[in-house]
Amino acid sequence: MRVLHVATEGIEAAHAILRRDTLQDNPRVEAVVREIVADVRARGDAALLELSRRFDAPDLTALEVPRADWEAAERQVAPELRAAVEQAAANIAAFHEKQRRTSWLDAQPERITGQLVRPLDRVGVYVPGGTAAYPSTVLMTAIPARVAGVPEILLCTPAQRDGTVAPLVLFAAKVAGVQHVFTVGGAQAVAALAFGTQTVPAVDKVVGPGNVYVNIAKRLLWGVVDIDMLAGPSEVCVVADAGANPAFAAMDLLTQAEHDPECAAYLITPSAEFARAVEAEIEARLATLPRRAILQEALAQHGAILVAESLEQALDLANVCAPEHLALMVRDPFAALGRIKNAGAILLGDHSPQTLGDYLAGPSHTLPTSGTARFASPLHVDTFVKKSSFIYYTPGALETVSSALTAFARAEGFETHAQAVEARLLPLTPIQGGDQAGFSGD
Repeated sequence: MRVLHVATEGIEAAHAILRRDTLQDNPRVEAVVREIVADVRARGDAALLELSRRFDAPDLTALEVPRADWEAAERQVAPELRAAVEQAAANIAAFHEKQRRTSWLDAQPERITGQLVRPLDRVGVYVPGGTAAYPSTVLMTAIPARVAGVPEILLCTPAQRDGTVAPLVLFAAKVAGVQHVFTVGGAQAVAALAFGTQTVPAVDKVVGPGNVYVNIAKRLLWGVVDIDMLAGPSEVCVVADAGANPAFAAMDLLTQAEHDPECAAYLITPSAEFARAVEAEIEARLATLPRRAILQEALAQHGAILVAESLEQALDLANVCAPEHLALMVRDPFAALGRIKNAGAILLGDHSPQTLGDYLAGPSHTLPTSGTARFASPLHVDTFVKKSSFIYYTPGALETVSSALTAFARAEGFETHAQAVEARLLPLTPIQGGDQAGFSGD
């Protein structure tokens, strides 16, 4: 990992390390994705089966997982895992219930304004799969949609080599309230959910993480369907003072770096001695971890230790980083929390590891990455609702604002806008050439 001392190398050098490139621009992959999207749009299920057989399961015969497989899957999941899934699901639901909003109105004399809050009709959850199983992603995406009131939740995930879906994923889908599971992965899953096929219904929104093919498909199809975010490689930033535990900091840095060689891990501390202790802990633990090669590459390419001049500067640098995960291992983490503006999930204190947020605490682990926490939020209940405003004015209320309305309209060059107001202030006259008199209000 690179070590930078802000006092000697400068604040701009620190900023350069912490600001990751957010552009997901890959012309070669985009060309492939465009072909896949066009094929799925044109041929529907036939294209999905062909692509799934090519990339995932050579003998796949059906796109939807039958309910009998769901029931069999539950019996295959060990009791302790079933209990863990159910505990996580309860925590996730309880956390997101507090985010629910209702429609509202503001009734004033002679006028009413307000907002309707309605859930989306149907959403699609994408869960990576194939050689891996991610039941936590099922829970963290589908349960907030269920809490929001979405009546139909679909799940797409790549099939395993034998054409099945991992039992733990199917069990999580059942617990989360998913209605249908389809063995479709990659860009073709996003296209199927966007356009609909003979088997996969079109949805209003696609959520969930994926590889570069999935992300580019989401970007290209936004507008045909809504999306949650374009999630990049995972990242963590640990802010620690001299009193923190070096082993805890080292493990939290390694926790996210083990996902992928493109993951980023940053330690920011005002203590050079603590920084050296964390370096030593990382080296010691690397020798024993099964994903050592991935960890070493991630830390070499995207890892850094920044020695700040003060804790206040360290917290300011964390805001520049705007990380997906931010761990505050400081003497008073709640005081430090007040200084944080940009972060996806914030873990406070020594005993709130990222593992807790990834699986069980309750907030969704679908988080903004690549510095997008500057303007984006974690997946939440509002991800799955839409809002419509409504307006009601009486004749008298309209008259009181008519001069302001016509002034605005004519200033912007819209004469018809102005006349639409003025026409309502006078009795209507018969339309020239028509047979019916206008309503005069009497």
